[in-house]
Amino acid sequence: MPTIRVLIVDDEVLVRSGLGLIVGSAPDLEVVGDCSGGQAEALTRALAPQVVLLDVRMPDLDGISVLRRLRALPDPPVVAMLTTFDTDEYIGTALRAGAAGFLLKDTAPEQLVHAVRVLATGGSVLSPTVARTVISGYVDGGGPDLAAAALTCRLTGRELDVLALLGEGLSNSEIADRLFLGTGTVKDHISAILGKLGAANRVQAAVLAHRAGLVRDHRNGAE
Repeated sequence: MPTIRVLIVDDEVLVRSGLGLIVGSAPDLEVVGDCSGGQAEALTRALAPQVVLLDVRMPDLDGISVLRRLRALPDPPVVAMLTTFDTDEYIGTALRAGAAGFLLKDTAPEQLVHAVRVLATGGSVLSPTVARTVISGYVDGGGPDLAAAALTCRLTGRELDVLALLGEGLSNSEIADRLFLGTGTVKDHISAILGKLGAANRVQAAVLAHRAGLVRDHRNGAE
C-alpha cells in the first residue's frame, strides 16, 4: 500500500507532536514534516505532502491565508482545517477557499487516521461525529435557502439522493451501500454534482445540501 505523506501545520509544538504521533502510528501514513503557518508553503513545496492538516488560528500567519497559498500551488495538496470549536467563524471562508474538510483537535485517534486516508483518496472529511457539527454551525437554521434549492433543480433524482447522503457525512462506499450502487458509479455522480452545482469539493456540496433542506427531507423519508 502506497504511503500517504502528511504535513501538520499548527503554531503549538505540543499539538503538532501529538497529532504527529497519532498519524505516524498508522503503517500507511507518514508525517513528512510539521511547522507553523509561516513555513507551510515552503515545506509543502519541498516535501510534497498529499494531505495537510492546517490549524485555522495561528498568530504568525492565519490558517485561511495559508490555505489560499497552498491551494494556489501548481500541484496543491488536500487541506483539512484543524479547529477547537464546533462552530468556528472562519468555516465559510475556508470552504470558499477550497478546504476539503474540518477536524476538531480532540478527534479520536482512529477517526483522525481514517480522515487522512479519506482525504488522500480525494474525499472530504464529513464524518457525522466531526464535520456535521461544524457544517450545522455554518448553515443558517432558519429553513431551506431558496437559492440553494434552485441550484439543486439541475440535478437528476439519483444525484439528489447522493447529495442528500453527502450532507449526512457518508463516504462513497457508505453511499453506494445505501443506494445499492457501485462505488465507481457514486464517484461519477459526485463529479456530476460538483460540476452542476459549481462546488469546489464535497464539503461545499454538503453545505449546499443542508441549505437546500435535502438532508432533513432525506431523513424524513422524502425522495
